[in-house]
Amino acid sequence: MMADLTLVLGGASSGKTAWAEAMVKSFYLPMTYIATAQALDSEMADRIAAHKAARGPGWEVIEAPLDVAGALRDMPAGRAVLLDCATMWLSNRMAAGGDIADAQAELLAALAACPARVVVVSNELGLSVVPDNALARRFRDAQGRLNQQIAAHAARVVAIMAGLPLALKGALPDDIGSGGAA
Repeated sequence: MMADLTLVLGGASSGKTAWAEAMVKSFYLPMTYIATAQALDSEMADRIAAHKAARGPGWEVIEAPLDVAGALRDMPAGRAVLLDCATMWLSNRMAAGGDIADAQAELLAALAACPARVVVVSNELGLSVVPDNALARRFRDAQGRLNQQIAAHAARVVAIMAGLPLALKGALPDDIGSGGAA
């Protein structure tokens, strides 16, 4: 188990990112935001801009749509890292091709070796309807496996629903608010 690893899961617009940001801020350490989203259209560019405005100043931002493992390997001790999000990273990796199992193993190894405190945001996709096409089902299944692998190694796993945290593994920190819209 990785003592300094937290996984924050939730559905779309559940408040998971806002809650994870508040948790990282509560560490009172220099903060790094590893961003995996890419502004491939104007709507996504607007979403990214809204996320930047909501989180405010004080974050070093590393854009790593494909190489999250490399960003984690370069992280020094004494930092708080927010990886937002594992789902977008997986989507990017699947679109780029290559062996997803190898990429996931590389990510897990980087998380295990990272000396910083890391909070990973990821989407819970298993509560929705079964996708109607093979690619979407393959993505949903890969995301479920990735979430399970990260959760198995994390000291804390928190589910966010309607902006409210629910501890699935470990205890909720006392000094984090209920999150909010994000």
